[in-house]
Amino acid sequence: MKNFMILTESINYIECNLCEPITRGDIASHCHVSLSMLEKLFRYALFMSIKEYITKRRMTQAAIDIVKSEISITNIAMKYQFNSVEVFTRTFKRVWNIKPSEFKSKWRFTGIFPRLNYEYKEGEDLYMARKRVDMSEAYDYLHEKKGSYVLCFDIRNLMAFNDVSIKAGDIAILEAASRIDKAAADDMLVMRIGGDEFAVITGFYDLSEAKALSDFVLSKNGQPISYDGKELPLSLYCGIATIPDMLRYSEFFTDMHRTITDSKK
Repeated sequence: MKNFMILTESINYIECNLCEPITRGDIASHCHVSLSMLEKLFRYALFMSIKEYITKRRMTQAAIDIVKSEISITNIAMKYQFNSVEVFTRTFKRVWNIKPSEFKSKWRFTGIFPRLNYEYKEGEDLYMARKRVDMSEAYDYLHEKKGSYVLCFDIRNLMAFNDVSIKAGDIAILEAASRIDKAAADDMLVMRIGGDEFAVITGFYDLSEAKALSDFVLSKNGQPISYDGKELPLSLYCGIATIPDMLRYSEFFTDMHRTITDSKK
């Protein structure tokens, strides 16, 4: 599990330095591996470069700052190591498909690229360990909502979008997040729990209420996204899980993904 340890250490180092002028070489040196080896590991495990991972994490944190603080766009750009607002704006729009100045009026959801949790414990499901995201910041909220229903969404056939273009796939993921975000109430928590998978912690204890919210989101199935002059229909699956009384991240995470798999049958 050496590669898991290297990924975990590199991700931890990046998280501690999102607001610092780190380089790829700094990360490799910290992990005591060559840059070429670390870059290959990121591309193999995460399907992206180290630079892309850092950018997506910074733009996710920047979105949180935009929504939850009164920090100016200029200061947010500087915070995440951008020398100009123009460059920051282009980078932000590349990730969110919207300018940072317009973001607060359009979105409440900010977790488009959550921190990945590549820690692996002996006996765990290896595939799920590779996919797990860090939900530690949501622990208190999840604990308060024990026993309530969770809507677990997945995009139908994301590969078809990626076959057109990786950018088309990114737009499909954003559109799925937007549909869910607009449907969720202010006191609900929306999380991205995988590549194209999302969860809504509804706080509902009545199954009919949870189903009604699910049906509302799924009523948008078939509505297309636009990319490069093409209209590409987008649809979602949805399964319903509950937050267990004994909340353990690994088990809860696996339960949510199992619920998604069952919804496809």
